[in-house]
Amino acid sequence: MTPDTPAKQVREMTYAILPDRMPPIPESQLTDAQRAAVADISSGLRGEIRGPYWPILRSPGFLMSVQRVGEYTRYHCPLDRRINEMATMMGARVWTQQYAWNAHYGKAIKAGIKPSTLDAIAEGRRPTEMAKDEEVLYDFVTEVLTNKSVSDPTYEKTVAQFGESGVIDILGIVGYYSMLGMIMNVARTAFTDGRPLPLIPTPVQLRSLMPGTVSPDDYTMLPSQAKEF
Repeated sequence: MTPDTPAKQVREMTYAILPDRMPPIPESQLTDAQRAAVADISSGLRGEIRGPYWPILRSPGFLMSVQRVGEYTRYHCPLDRRINEMATMMGARVWTQQYAWNAHYGKAIKAGIKPSTLDAIAEGRRPTEMAKDEEVLYDFVTEVLTNKSVSDPTYEKTVAQFGESGVIDILGIVGYYSMLGMIMNVARTAFTDGRPLPLIPTPVQLRSLMPGTVSPDDYTMLPSQAKEF
């Protein structure tokens, strides 16, 4: 380092996004069991196979069980949609799951989560402007992910806020998106709309040189994203 070199020097680097390991399977290559699974899901609320369901289709029996859990969290879970989406985003963040974060960012904003809250979750810090129920959710999920359980005070606060059924639903949502995070990270599931990667891996050792890759100012949800998992 020379005397003229800034103390906090930024070095630009170029990265290649690795190819999808388990891309969509051509219809002509589907097995009978896979074809039946595709037909079943396509005729339901989802309307088609997308995102994580392409790699999961490699095991059609597993897919049919998994998609029922996803259908519950997406369409039938009684939790407030804002809380549901916040739990989803925390599950996506812990696995640095780019596809899931991108797919649910617009839904989270529309559900009423503040952009500043999502920014904080993306950066791995505690949001400062949360509603009371969001604070309870954040503390509960963070403690679960950190300690693999929760303390009595945290448990009691969460039950008081959401009830025992709500606690199970929250754990189910975070668990579901953690599972999808593992699957898509291993499969390297590609984006559907070509956006830059929205999440910086943690621990943070680099930053995006393309600000606004996911922001409420320029985020337009594609029709395909309305059908996401």
